[in-house]
Amino acid sequence: MIKKVFEASINYVQIMDNDGNIDEQLLPKEIDNQKILEMYKQIVFARMVDAKCMSLQRQGRIATYAPIYGEEATQIGSAMAMNENDIFVPNFRQHAVFFNRKFPLELFFIYEKAFEEGTKIPENINAYPWIVPVSTQILHAVGIAYAQKFKNTDSVVLTYIGDGGTSEGNFYEGMNFAGIFKVPIVIIIENNQWAISVPRSKQTNAETLAQKGIAAGIDCIQVDGNDVIGVYKVVKDAIASAKNSKPVLIEAITYRLGVHTTSDDPTKYRDENEVNEWKLKEPLIRLNKFLVKKQLWDNEKQKAMELEFSKTIDEAVEKAESFKPDPKSMFEHVYSFMPDILKQEEDEFEMNNFFVD
Repeated sequence: MIKKVFEASINYVQIMDNDGNIDEQLLPKEIDNQKILEMYKQIVFARMVDAKCMSLQRQGRIATYAPIYGEEATQIGSAMAMNENDIFVPNFRQHAVFFNRKFPLELFFIYEKAFEEGTKIPENINAYPWIVPVSTQILHAVGIAYAQKFKNTDSVVLTYIGDGGTSEGNFYEGMNFAGIFKVPIVIIIENNQWAISVPRSKQTNAETLAQKGIAAGIDCIQVDGNDVIGVYKVVKDAIASAKNSKPVLIEAITYRLGVHTTSDDPTKYRDENEVNEWKLKEPLIRLNKFLVKKQLWDNEKQKAMELEFSKTIDEAVEKAESFKPDPKSMFEHVYSFMPDILKQEEDEFEMNNFFVD
């Protein structure tokens, strides 16, 4: 006897197309023109901070930087869908989510200057610091989500991973845990098509990355990651599902228009024609087209906004560059309590006058 025992499919969602046209039937009722304008402004702000960081790094004023150019809609759409008590667990590229959640901009630049004080999360922001090791944040996130379920809170955990990270064992182990224990978590794959120099086509033979959650018993969906409204809707629905003990895996289809990090040169491995094709799909173009058609935006408003944002960014950079780090901090945040061996190292540093004003 042979019979089919399982079958599955993955839905794809897009609400705003490349030309700024909206599918009104899918538009969430709480999304009006002013909300779309706010999405646009937040994406512009994130892109301007991104450009500033690229410039600062090339001048030697910050350390290695991972830009988000082209991926802002995935981050802003998902951030705006979060509730205040939801918890955000990033990898190393979710800068725009931090900006949306009102993380102090000067702290962001202090972090980018490689001072660990910049990773101190203010108490009013439900977030964890940037996590650089690939995919380890998934295990952290499902553990945090399990704690929320255990404590019977109303919080959902949102975590992010790149397409390359979905090839790591931590990703599969985390999903398996989430599926078994039905924890309140939404996992967002920020599929920007490249894991440094390795294309998505060489990462996996799976037709979609979203389907990787099926074996873990997790609801899965794919969304146009350059459509900020589509991302908002999919994540909003996923958060509601996760609150009802149904974790969700979302694959957001986007593209890294710039370098992987400032130590990378994508011209060595990527066809410029591919990049140019994706530039036609990027989030700012379609949002701008929509706003102009609705007579909500023009060049004068754009110039005024960019001038205001430039001032805000420059002031934050100035504050960050006047920051004086405390060398002792390298010893103070490694463990929940300082073991004797680390205390001995701290004492040795002090005796050798490493700590100077």
